[in-house]
Amino acid sequence: MSNGFELPLRLLMAFRVLIDALHEELAAQGHPDMRPMHGFVLQAIARGGDSAASLGRTLGVSKQAAGKTVETLEGLGYVTRVPDPADSRRKRVVLTEFGIDALRRSAAVFDDLRARWARELGAERLDDLEDALRRMTPGDPFRLDVPGWFG
Repeated sequence: MSNGFELPLRLLMAFRVLIDALHEELAAQGHPDMRPMHGFVLQAIARGGDSAASLGRTLGVSKQAAGKTVETLEGLGYVTRVPDPADSRRKRVVLTEFGIDALRRSAAVFDDLRARWARELGAERLDDLEDALRRMTPGDPFRLDVPGWFG
């Protein structure tokens, strides 16, 4: 019999196992500086977050924390800042080809990791697990405010 506290810990460990495997593979594929927080930020930018303020709101972190992460990602070549055509005083954050490559590779690695889990657990069992998690969690799987929640 499991204790109630074990469920969230196991779910968190499963998340960590997947994220660690993702980053190990991304490093081997030319993205050794990617960190989990970077993935959240790149996803937020890909979904329309184009300023430190909007990224901060999406991620549940301060504008300053989001700005610092954008600076890091810009230094690593994942994003760039471009003038906003609607407001010359403002800069927009956009993904570079390197950033887009990181997201594409991440998606492919996650597909590979899911396939590994399906082989280990059985495809039907993994489908059942995912269905159960869909029933127990909010509908939008791209909720990106996890970094702020942990803060």
